[in-house]
Amino acid sequence: MQTIHERLRGLREDHDLSQEDIALLLGASQTMYSRYERGATDIPTRHLVVLCDFFNVSSDYLLGIHLDSRRKRGTPKYNLKRK
Repeated sequence: MQTIHERLRGLREDHDLSQEDIALLLGASQTMYSRYERGATDIPTRHLVVLCDFFNVSSDYLLGIHLDSRRKRGTPKYNLKRK
């Protein structure tokens, strides 16, 4: 399973863009964006939203979240009730 970092790099490379191109889009430095791709720094939500919009992907895809289609929407996956 790919990590968010691998997905970010893959999307960028699939579109023949440099880290500097994406950093400019985010208003960040190339060094900071490089840290996102390496997993050295967590991606802020505001940057996640811009990346999803730019690449036309869902945040679920980028984050690697796969929802079980058999579950009803809005039903928690885990039970938090105490015994």
